Amino acid sequence: MPFIAAGASLLGGFLSGRSAKKASQTQANAQIEAARIAAEEARFRPIGITTRFGQSNFVQGRNGRLQSAGYTLDPQLAGFQNRFLGLAEDGLSQAEQAQQQFAPLGQAAQGLFGLGEQYLAQSPQEAAQQYMAGQQNLLAPSRERQFAQLQNQMFQTGRGGLSVGATGERPSGAAGLGSANPDLEAYYNAIAQQDAGLAAQAMQAGQQQTAFGAGLFGTGGNLLSQGFGGQAAAMTPFQAYLQGATGLESLGQQSLSLGASLGGGNTASAQALQSGGNAAATSMFAANAYNPFATALSNAGRTPGFGDAVRGLF
Repeated sequence: MPFIAAGASLLGGFLSGRSAKKASQTQANAQIEAARIAAEEARFRPIGITTRFGQSNFVQGRNGRLQSAGYTLDPQLAGFQNRFLGLAEDGLSQAEQAQQQFAPLGQAAQGLFGLGEQYLAQSPQEAAQQYMAGQQNLLAPSRERQFAQLQNQMFQTGRGGLSVGATGERPSGAAGLGSANPDLEAYYNAIAQQDAGLAAQAMQAGQQQTAFGAGLFGTGGNLLSQGFGGQAAAMTPFQAYLQGATGLESLGQQSLSLGASLGGGNTASAQALQSGGNAAATSMFAANAYNPFATALSNAGRTPGFGDAVRGLF
């Protein structure tokens, strides 16, 4: 009877599918349980730590999750910290006054810049001419007095009209040297030599004036740098006191850091537990899905003599 074999195969397939569904649900439940165990293993569980410098404070809610975290600084260190902060406030007040305190350096620098501009307004040649004219003005009265004395001396000795040193015509036809009074020639030669020396000094004085003007700018720049450096250095006490306060704060934070590090979930163990649970669920899937009765019915339905055998029973 063909319909009996078909019915047996259909019933076997139904039972096999039902077993497979139940096995899949069992596997899913096992994987969920493995994930729950792994999550529990990896959960953050901070540990309260008390050190010489502070104590950690962890508060967990009703669901077991961390609600808040903090730490309490050692009272003695807290007192030190408050003193540091008081000094830092004073240091900040001093730093605020630094700009006013160093203002005179800026004013002096501006004055030097203006003076330097005056010196550099003249070129070295112009400064040399000014130097030369000034020296000649200083020497003019003494030279006039010497000239008057020389004229008086020549008049008294009768040498006022004396003139010597003339030379004849040159071979080229050029005129020779004219005669001159020896005393006057010596006088004017001395003045010429003196003026030559003044000219050399004037050139040197002009160069020195230019260098001095440039040096005034450099000095003014140094004063400005000192002023800015002083203002920056005025922040040093405040920064030092503040660093001392934050250093004490970090000592107190050690208890919080230690508690958090010790309470961290074991990620490696959690992963191992979840992997093992998933592997076990997968291994059991085939066994849970197998239904020997459904397999027997399906195989019997595909057997040619199964219908005759059943018909013979009835």
